[in-house]
Amino acid sequence: MAQLRMILLMGFLIFFVSQVSTEIQSKTVRGANRRLMEEVDCDGLCLTRCSLHSRPNVCTRACGTCCVRCKCVPPGTFGNREVCGTCYTDMTTHGNKTKCP
Repeated sequence: MAQLRMILLMGFLIFFVSQVSTEIQSKTVRGANRRLMEEVDCDGLCLTRCSLHSRPNVCTRACGTCCVRCKCVPPGTFGNREVCGTCYTDMTTHGNKTKCP
C-alpha cells in the first residue's frame, strides 16, 4: 500500500513538473519577452560613425536615438544609410530634416 502511494505521488510530481516546464517555455517564446533582433553596440558604432563629424556630440546623440529604434548603424563615417532600411532613412526631425546621420 505504501509503495502504491509512493508510485502515485511520483507520477503526479512528474506530470506536474512537466506541465509547469512546458508552460514556462511557451511563455518565454511568446509576447514582449521575445527578442526578434540582435543586440547592437550603439555607443561604439555611433562613436565610429560620428568621429569625423563637425559636431560630434550632436551627431552621436542623434545616431544613438536612431540605433536604439532601428537596431542598426550604417558602416563608415558618411553615407550608406540605405543599408539600415527604411527605419533609418525615413526618420525625420520636427523640422522635417533627416534625423539619422
